[in-house]
Amino acid sequence: MVDVAKRSKRTELPLTEDLCRYRDRPLAIFGRYIRRRPLAHAAILLAILGAVGFSISTQYGVKFLVDTLSQDPDHAKGPWLAFAMLVSFIAADNLLWRVAGWIASYTFVDVTGDLRSELFRHLTGHAPGYFVDRLPGVLTSRITATSNAIFQIEYMFIWNVLPPCVATFGAILFLTLVSVKMAAVLVVVAAIVMLAMFKIAAAGRPLHHDFANKAAAVDGEMVDVIGNMALVRAFGGIAREHCRFDHTVAQEMTARRRSLQYLEKLRLIHALVVVVMTLALLAWAIILWQEKQATVGDVVLVCTLGISVLSATRDLAVALVDVTQHMARLAEALATLLSPHEMRDHPEASALVPNGARVTFENVTFSYPNGKRVFDNFSVNIEPGQRVGLVGRSGGGKSTLVALMQRFYRVQAGRVLIDGHDIARATEASLRNVIAIVPQDTALLNRSLLENIRYGRPDATDEEVWTAATAARCRPFIENMPQGLDTIVGDRGVKLSGGQRQRIAIARAFLKNAPLLILDEATSALDSEAEEAIREALENLMAGRTVITIAHRLSTLRNFDRILVLQSGKLIEDGAPDILMRSRGVYHDLIIRERERLAEQAA
Repeated sequence: MVDVAKRSKRTELPLTEDLCRYRDRPLAIFGRYIRRRPLAHAAILLAILGAVGFSISTQYGVKFLVDTLSQDPDHAKGPWLAFAMLVSFIAADNLLWRVAGWIASYTFVDVTGDLRSELFRHLTGHAPGYFVDRLPGVLTSRITATSNAIFQIEYMFIWNVLPPCVATFGAILFLTLVSVKMAAVLVVVAAIVMLAMFKIAAAGRPLHHDFANKAAAVDGEMVDVIGNMALVRAFGGIAREHCRFDHTVAQEMTARRRSLQYLEKLRLIHALVVVVMTLALLAWAIILWQEKQATVGDVVLVCTLGISVLSATRDLAVALVDVTQHMARLAEALATLLSPHEMRDHPEASALVPNGARVTFENVTFSYPNGKRVFDNFSVNIEPGQRVGLVGRSGGGKSTLVALMQRFYRVQAGRVLIDGHDIARATEASLRNVIAIVPQDTALLNRSLLENIRYGRPDATDEEVWTAATAARCRPFIENMPQGLDTIVGDRGVKLSGGQRQRIAIARAFLKNAPLLILDEATSALDSEAEEAIREALENLMAGRTVITIAHRLSTLRNFDRILVLQSGKLIEDGAPDILMRSRGVYHDLIIRERERLAEQAA
């Protein structure tokens, strides 16, 4: 029940556009998650402070025991009282450490879970254009790296940074019992050492950032190659990819080595300073003993505190440089992941209510982020229920037109309307409900056939899924699958043939039952035996809907109501197929070339 409750809590996390304000503030993001669990973090902090306090007090307990043993042995209760006090300090020290560790095992893990959930939500809120120039492996590795960095920094602060700081402060307080001057000198030296360490550690930040970038590049390279292994093998690229990967790893190793060597220099400087400081304090305490200004227990206290300060500041130096590395990874990952969403819902967005699915492009001007202009003052109107084919040579603007219709990009001027509603002012959820798409390159998740068909309508019953699968002519091959609808399709549907994948996409569109249907040559991957059956299924699917098809085989458009011929972002022909054929324009020429090509293939 606890796990279920935690999962439910995470699924209720709000959309995370406000995460963008932490893009350049890696330290501030900790406050976001500490504020969610203030009591747990406070309990951990108090337990650690108490544990370190008792740990330092143990040194005083040793002094007290030594001084008691140095006194008159007739006082039999004195040593045992000192012994009891020392044992109590040791027990409290160990108990509080365990309490802190137990609470942290819940708190820190929950923080990483919340962080990953919010980063994933933010990442999936980007428009498709965001992912064009970014490797999926790099993005996913950034989420993992961010989660690990947050955990490591919290963990190291509580166990490796805070305790040495408190221990050093406590040691200084106890040293005042021996000599105020000695404590004052230790304060000055410790302050100088700490300031120098911070400055030197900060100077190495570029090296740590470079290592973080190189490490992420290695992850991205692996995912890219493994995800395209069929291509790599088909073109004999295994050896080339090995060399390329070795070069990428070599760059990462060089960056890591530079980062670690810089850290070792810092540790060496710190070790020399602390050793000299500790020896000087011990020599000073011996002089005070010789002058009868300190007891044997005081000398023991200075010795043990000196060793404690040595260990504490050494651990602090190691922790600080490690934290610096993790902060570099965290800052680099946040800068990549927390870029603002390009296609957020307008503040005054309202739900798009379909009414026949009329599509209108009204004086649209659009350029891609790289500056390539596609449309300039482009206008067209598609009536409800029309079947419209988009044709033209590659680069004419067909795919861009369909992308703008789905609000994958923002137009620079003009409007795209569906049923008179400007889609820029429609909620994304309502816009997606209006559109169903059957792409040429079918996208399937590595889940069951049932989940993939149901993806467009998660509330559909199993019976409705079977009805859609039957209409798309999927039932025969699904029934032959090992687990039927529960069969896992593999990464991007690798366990299915191209035709089977496309029929699953058609079944998904059937089930969604949206008024606007976009087809990207939905029969191109089908074998000839299944093609006619699928054509019949598509005829049923298109009935009563506005249909926009990007056509690569023009013969599939013979029964369409209208053809739009695009060339260099301009609408150069618009009309019914038979009328355009009689006009002997661009569409006529494209049809003739297709027929000649098919005749050559048949011959």
